[in-house]
Amino acid sequence: MDTVAERLKALQDKEKKEKVLGGSARVEKQHKSGKLTARERLGLFFDPGSFHELDLFVRHRATLFGMDKTVVPAEGVVTGYGTVNGRQVCAFSQDFTSMGGTLGEMHAKKICKVMDLAMRCGVPIVGFNDSGGARIQEGVDALSGYGQIFFRNSAASGVIPQLSAIMGPTAGGAVYSPAMTDWIFMTKGTSYMHITGPAVIKQVTGEEVTSEELGGAMTHANKSGVCHFVCDSDAHAIELMKKLLSYLPSNNMEDPPLIEPTDDSNRVDHALDSIIPDEPSKVYNMRNVIQSIVDNGEILEPHYHYARNAITCFARLNGRTVGVIANQPMYLAGCLDVNASDKITRFIRFCDAFNIPLLTIVDVPGYLPGADQEWAGIIRHGAKVLWCYSEATVPKITLIIRKDYGGSYLAMCSKDLGADFVFAWPTAEIAVMGAEGAIPVIFRKEIKTAPDPEAKEKEKIEEYRNYLYNPYIAASRGYVDEVILPRDSRPKIINALELLITKRETRPPKKHGNIPM
Repeated sequence: MDTVAERLKALQDKEKKEKVLGGSARVEKQHKSGKLTARERLGLFFDPGSFHELDLFVRHRATLFGMDKTVVPAEGVVTGYGTVNGRQVCAFSQDFTSMGGTLGEMHAKKICKVMDLAMRCGVPIVGFNDSGGARIQEGVDALSGYGQIFFRNSAASGVIPQLSAIMGPTAGGAVYSPAMTDWIFMTKGTSYMHITGPAVIKQVTGEEVTSEELGGAMTHANKSGVCHFVCDSDAHAIELMKKLLSYLPSNNMEDPPLIEPTDDSNRVDHALDSIIPDEPSKVYNMRNVIQSIVDNGEILEPHYHYARNAITCFARLNGRTVGVIANQPMYLAGCLDVNASDKITRFIRFCDAFNIPLLTIVDVPGYLPGADQEWAGIIRHGAKVLWCYSEATVPKITLIIRKDYGGSYLAMCSKDLGADFVFAWPTAEIAVMGAEGAIPVIFRKEIKTAPDPEAKEKEKIEEYRNYLYNPYIAASRGYVDEVILPRDSRPKIINALELLITKRETRPPKKHGNIPM
């Protein structure tokens, strides 16, 4: 019988053997491809010395196709928990050096177990994805493993934050778990996501495309919107993930972290008084407005490359996390289109689920016109924005700074959709539509019969502008709570937010609504 000392040494030897990953040659290959290993990622993500690994000795049970003789260290995925900036987080990290990080029955059970732990403890779950996909040798057991993970992604949604880092190949069924999480980070040049690979596409359709073109970071950031954060490297992705977590509560029963503010809550910015151009057709950068208002001008912006006519970002006001939604006049005049509507909708729902107040800054001339938009379902997609603002019960503050027309006036968190406070600058223009579109409708006959139709149209346009291109009619009806000087935006919004922190609002009991998808 072994002595106690021998048993202790045996444990240490077993641990050492499991932690070598797929061997030095495969680790070197991983590094040469510009990627960190599964354990290196966790080491960089968690506070030093805080990570506790679980299920190190789990083994697969497959026997077919030589699997009975195949040893996969740690079953190809490292799972555990630790602290990130002092706060508890659970995580899993797939090991591409061990059988390509492929997912089999026990690999999946390890991931499910740590997801269950995160749910029970009410802490975020973070996944580092670097996998060749389903372990083909395990057949339906591998597919079942994916299904079990998907089920937990759905159960955890809106309960704990779920972050996915795509740091290598993610293909086939493997893409759906990240897609069901809240935020996806992808690394340039070393990660991709697609349902079917280039070889299959070429075989079926004849189309030739590379993995990078098909599902690389910039492809999903620009075109599909699947990727929220584009990162230069694994280390950069981890840095951004830690920053994002700093804005978020650990679960839906908590408020976001409150930090000691280092920016004066009464600070005014006279530059805002002149940021709106005199010419209505001229543009300005909405980010300058946002950064002037929020603490220290700091924002964290998901979907930076996607639907750039809308801005969504996290920021702080007097140390409190807020979600900011704004139109960007520099792209498509800030119009709402299909992609911008989806981008805004998802952001609203995330913030509402995790008790993050919403600040909406408005300069929107309308929904983007065109047959392509209509055929793509702008009615259905645009309705999502109306739905989600109405559904949200977190504090909602709206600031109208220039154009705010028609249905898009309502969509950008109007008083009627539940805005708690609506502020407007004197430059705000609130109307059913712009003068150029309205006048030919209202005065069609008068313009047509005038001696000089062009002069008459210009006269009526100017009359319309003088009458409606201001916030005062809306303010006289109570749709705008206060018309403010642009310079005072920050203190006004902060004061409103401080009052709203104790806001309580409920909706009628129901299983769930049927959102227009």
